[in-house]
Formats: sequence, structure tokens, C-alpha cells
Amino acid sequence: MKSPRLITAVFALAFAAAACGSSTPTSTSDGPVTLDVWLMKDSVTPDFLQRFTSDFESQNSQVKLNIQIQEWGGIGQKVVSALASNDAPDVIEVGNTQVAQYAASGGVVDLSAKVDELNGKDWIPGLSEPGAVDGKQFGIPYYAANRVVIYNKDLFAAAGVAAPPKTRAEWLETTAKLNQGANQGIYLPGQNWYVLSGFLWDEGGDLATKDGDKWKGGLGTPAGAAAVDFYKQLQALGKGPKDSDEAKPQQTDVFSRGDVAQLIAVPGAAALITKANPALEGKLGFFPIPGKTADKPGAVFTGGSDLIVPESSDHQDQAYRMIKALAGEKWQTELAKAMNYVPNRTSLASALAENPGASAMAAGAVNGHGTPQSPNWAAVEAKNPVKDFLTAVLTGGDPTAEAKKADDVIATALNSGK
Repeated sequence: MKSPRLITAVFALAFAAAACGSSTPTSTSDGPVTLDVWLMKDSVTPDFLQRFTSDFESQNSQVKLNIQIQEWGGIGQKVVSALASNDAPDVIEVGNTQVAQYAASGGVVDLSAKVDELNGKDWIPGLSEPGAVDGKQFGIPYYAANRVVIYNKDLFAAAGVAAPPKTRAEWLETTAKLNQGANQGIYLPGQNWYVLSGFLWDEGGDLATKDGDKWKGGLGTPAGAAAVDFYKQLQALGKGPKDSDEAKPQQTDVFSRGDVAQLIAVPGAAALITKANPALEGKLGFFPIPGKTADKPGAVFTGGSDLIVPESSDHQDQAYRMIKALAGEKWQTELAKAMNYVPNRTSLASALAENPGASAMAAGAVNGHGTPQSPNWAAVEAKNPVKDFLTAVLTGGDPTAEAKKADDVIATALNSGK
């Protein structure tokens, strides 16, 4: 999610240890301290960091911030090693879907007692839910991004479509109208498992659920059947490949040709489209993925970051103070405006009102979700049985049989080491 892109890092490590952590931050020093803070590359601009640092240090004269920018590549092992050491940084930015992994490895402070003080009831679910493991809040929501529908205004007008659809049924009707002549109503590749996940959540299901102490896949359920059926209907209204994902070919390049009416992507993809075809400048619109009813947008996968405090930090009180500021209303509003990210609170969505793409993204974020909260989820993504499942169904495979195959792979990966 860079300007913005979804942050969905995949790591091969799996951990079986139970999550642990102190109930509240502590500190071994009351005097002047320097906080070591790890933030990820390109998450924010140097200007934003300079302004935040100056403001925080002016409000906390006994604290200095030493912000160190980290690369995403290899960060998983680096964070795990830091958490296991006696010399960890005081605050670490982590991908929201990584929190369960780090909590399971141990060494992360439980910040549950601070949730009310941080106005946790207002947090967007796609950040708060992945940050909570076994009922304990280890990750504090930082920022997010999610997919929306990007559409070609000229093609909508030519098809007589006056306004974007608000329900799934309207979406299918609209897309059918747009799918005429040489034009595609939508470009949806056959392996976009993030999109399928949203349809699955809309049906009340999930990619995997825990039954006692064991995980089981969720594709072979009534919710899974309904989700893939809708995906199949929508995908058929375009010419997207059935056996590849959004990167093969790059879907923004396909859309930039000008004959595709809709695309599901993060709003930042619009810049790639207009870069490839400047003639589309000013002709792109955005709307949240429609839900089953008009009163609620469709469910979306939320990518983004949370902030954690290592147990080995000598300055946990000051670290929490820094997180409280960065996750608070003032700097969340500043961050949203500077980076076009979805802020961590639903009540702050208006900060993006002047940006149509980011505004549509924030509207959809209220129904955001993360992947199943297992430290072994990275093993599932490495095999990606959901992609194989989609291709098999779209090319005529039996949905029930293919769902069982995928669910077996998911269960084996999530239950490994148990």
C-alpha cells in the first residue's frame, strides 16, 4: 500500500507458541529517553515524519524519537529476532495480517487495557480485528487501504448508466449493460482471491474458521458456494483470464486501453492507468464494492499496518505515548490527507472527502476484514489453494469437489505443528 497500495506481506515462518504479554506498558526510566521506532519504507513521507516528530517532542520534552526506516523485504525474520532479543526497538510498524504471527512468537506487549483510551470502538475492523489475538489487543491500528471499483465514466455514459450500482444485483445488471460490442463490462481475472474473500465475508463465511483447537477451510460451505457463484457471474461479464491473477497481465495496462468499463483495485491504480493512457485523465470514477443491500458496502480485504510495543522495550510508557499520538485524531487526519490512506477511525473518513478515490475507499473500509488470525496463514498464501480453486471452478470443475481440495490444503497448513 504505497500511495496507496495494499500491504500484504507473506512470510514462511510459522510459530506454535502461545501468545503472551504484560497487561499494561511499563518503563524502567523516568528521565530523558530516546525511543527507537521502526517504520516501514514509503509508509509516510519525510515531511510528515518531520512534522510529527517535532510536534511529539515539543509535547514530550523528555522524549526523543529515533525513527529508523525498514525495508519490507526480510522484515519478518528481523522483527521476530528483535522480539526475541533484549535489544528490541520500542515501537514497530507491522503489517496488520502479521500481528498474529508476532504475538504467537512472544515478546509483544498486550495493550488491551488501552483500547478504550484510544477510542477503540471507532477503529475500522480491518485493522482492529487482526491486531487482536485470543482476545488481547497487541496491535494498535495505524492506517489502511482497500479495493474499490474504478470505472470509465465515458463507457458508463455511453451505456446509459447514470450512477454507480449500490447492490450486488444492480452491479450485475449494470455490468451486463456495459458489456456490449468490443467493450468489457468488467475486467476480473480468475484468481483474484482477495475479491472472492469479500464475497465470502458478505455471505457470512470466512476462508477458514477454528473448530475447537483445529482449523478448517471455509470454501466448502454454503457461504463459499454462494460467494464463488457470484464471482463466476461477475467474471463472465468481461474477458478476464480464468487462470491468472491481476498481475498477469497487469490489469491496469488492460484497463488503460479504454475498452474496459470497470476494474477492482486500490484507488492508487488510477494513476498507473492514466500514466499508461493520458487520454483517460479526468475520465475515471470510483465507488465502493457493492454489498448485498444498499445500506452496507461490500466486504473488502483491508491491507495496512498496526503498531506494536516489544516486551523488551525499556521505555514502554513512552512508547505507548508515541503510539497514542500517532494513532490519535490529529495525526490520523494529517496522515489521511498526506498519504490518501484510510485513517484508523471510521469517524475520520471525512478527511478524505476531497479525494474521490480515497473517499470511496474509506466508505468501503467500514466493512473491511483481515485474513484468518493464525500464525500459519503465510503457509496458506504460499500454496494459494484459493487461486487454484477459482480457476478450477471457472473452467468447469465441480465446485463441491474443488472446494474440498482447497479446504484440505488450508486445514493442513493452518494445523501444522499441532
